Amino acid sequence: MKKNFCNRIDFGLRVACLLFIAGIGITAIAQTWPIKPIKMLIGLPSGGGSDPLARALAQRLSTTWGQPVVVDNRPGANTSLATDIVAKSTPDGYTLLFGVDMAFTLNPHLYTKIPYDPVRDFSPITQINTFALVLAANPNLPANNITELVTLARSQPGKITYASTGAGSQMHLLTAMLEHKAKISMLHIPYKGIPQMMMATTSGEVNLSWVGPSTAKPLIAAGKLKAIGYGALKRSPFMPEVPTFAELGYPEVDMSVWYGIVGPAGMSRLLIDKINKDILAVVNDPEFRKNEITNRAYEATGLGPDEFASLIKSELAARSELIRISGAKLD
Repeated sequence: MKKNFCNRIDFGLRVACLLFIAGIGITAIAQTWPIKPIKMLIGLPSGGGSDPLARALAQRLSTTWGQPVVVDNRPGANTSLATDIVAKSTPDGYTLLFGVDMAFTLNPHLYTKIPYDPVRDFSPITQINTFALVLAANPNLPANNITELVTLARSQPGKITYASTGAGSQMHLLTAMLEHKAKISMLHIPYKGIPQMMMATTSGEVNLSWVGPSTAKPLIAAGKLKAIGYGALKRSPFMPEVPTFAELGYPEVDMSVWYGIVGPAGMSRLLIDKINKDILAVVNDPEFRKNEITNRAYEATGLGPDEFASLIKSELAARSELIRISGAKLD
């Protein structure tokens, strides 16, 4: 009995020693990281809306970390391709995802099966920014605001056309919610990408499309578009003159887009905190924030890892209703 007791003590000491050594190892890795280039994947094509911010951030982090941060565009499956690559990568901080909200909050509802779990398979590091979309119309549409659009749509069921980047996109879901709440019906016309969608709207091929404020503002100033309403609960500081749908009785027409940095599940908390701290230092730099955040009509958020994880979980649950109303499926 005495021998068994001693063996148990020895075993406990060995476990404690191993855990202590492992802790030292994790601390050492976090302190010396990085010692080689870091790859930052994006699930959207090169030249897309997320690209300038991602590349500017990568350039600044390369200086901070003393190692190249290589932006790697891997479009496909509505951003799921790049997201899955990161989910299956080694959790050592050398493969990160410049993530878009749809990969975590929309795709799990749009696809019957996706190759990753949006919560279990990732280490959220920080949400960088958020922004909403403006519903803009071709100037020839005889409606100048939300109330006039709803009235016009009710008088012409299925005749007013709106563009999007595809079924299940934020543009499609926001319009589906408006149709549901206002009891109207419009015709959805999906396009391959944002450039094609904008060309169709400014040319009059379609009547409406949702677009980011930084894209909408110069087109509105040039008379190529007119703003109908802003799809958020509060007005955009970039376009404060445009009323929100919430102001006119449609608070459900609200969907912010966000970009954030995540890594694969299993990253050490020390490493997560280090990357978070270094990214926030860049985002909070006045010059970077002005050029890459404010001037692009983004709102900086800089959420910590725990806050970001909670946001992903809450939005994943909330957006299931949007998908149900829209009827969108991508299988």
